[in-house]
Amino acid sequence: MVFVVFLLVGAAAQFVDGMLGLGFGVTSATLLTLLGYSAVAASASTHAAKMGTGLVSGLSHWRAGNVDWRLVAVIGIPGAFGAFVGAVALTTLVSSGSQIVMAALLMVLGLGILFRFAWRRSLVPALRLQRRHLWPVGLLAGAIDSAGGGGWGPVATPTLLSTTVQPTYRIVGSVNTAEFFVAVSASLGFLVAGQSEAIPWLAVLGLVAGGALTAPLAARLVHKSPSDLLGILVAGMVLVANMAVIAKVGDLPGTITAIALAMIALLMLAALGSYFRNRRRVATVAQSGESDSPEPLVADDSGG
Repeated sequence: MVFVVFLLVGAAAQFVDGMLGLGFGVTSATLLTLLGYSAVAASASTHAAKMGTGLVSGLSHWRAGNVDWRLVAVIGIPGAFGAFVGAVALTTLVSSGSQIVMAALLMVLGLGILFRFAWRRSLVPALRLQRRHLWPVGLLAGAIDSAGGGGWGPVATPTLLSTTVQPTYRIVGSVNTAEFFVAVSASLGFLVAGQSEAIPWLAVLGLVAGGALTAPLAARLVHKSPSDLLGILVAGMVLVANMAVIAKVGDLPGTITAIALAMIALLMLAALGSYFRNRRRVATVAQSGESDSPEPLVADDSGG
C-alpha cells in the first residue's frame, strides 16, 4: 500500500515538476513529513528518489531540445555543493526542530510559488545577468533544497526567469536536468552524515517509479502546460500541509491553527480569483482582436 501511494504521488509530482520546473521536492517532502517521517528522513528520501526521476526527466528534456548545457553547468555545480552542505547541516538539528524548520521553509517556497503563478510576482527583482554570474542562484537553491526537502525548482526557476532572457521551456528543462546532480550531491551529504538507515526505501521506489512514468510526457507538454492553475494548486497544497505539520510538531493551540488555515484559504481564493480574472481578460482581448479584423472581400455576384 505504501508503494502504491507513493507511486501515485511520484507520478503527479513529477508531471507538475516537468512542466513547471518545480514541485517534485516540495510535494514529496511535504507528504513524507505529514505522514510522520523526520525531516532528515523526508529530505533524504526525496533526494534519493530525485536521483532517479531527475535522470529520466533530464534525458526527456534533452531529447525534446529543452536543455542549455552551459546553464546546467553554471547552476548545477554550485548547486551540488550547496546541497551537500545543506544536507549535512540538516542532520545537526534535533528532530522536532528540523521538522519545524523544514515545514517553515516549504511554506515560504509555497508562498513564492503562489505569487509567481497567481500574480506574476517574483521574490527576486527583475535583472538581466550574464550566464557566468548565475552561480549564486545554484548555490542558494541547492542549500535550501537539501535543508528543506525541496526548493531547487521553486528557487532556481523563478529566479532564472527574472534574471535571464532564456525562453521558459529552456529554463524549465535546464533546471530539471541540473536537479539530478543536486540530488546526487545531497544524497552523498546524508550518506556521509550516516543517515541512510533513516530512508524508507519502499516510499523512494514508489516515487521513482511514478516519476519515471510521467517525466517523458511532461517534457513533451512543457510548451503548452496550464502552468498558472497547476502552480496555484501545488502552492495551496504545500501551504496547508506544512501548516498542519507545524501545528502538530509545535503543539499549537487549535485557535491559532484555525486562524492560520483560514488565512491560507482566503489567500487561495484571492489567487484563484486573480487567475480567472486574467483568463477572462485574455479571452476578451482575443475576441476584441477578432472583431476588429477586416471582413474578407467577397466577389460581387450581382453582375453590376
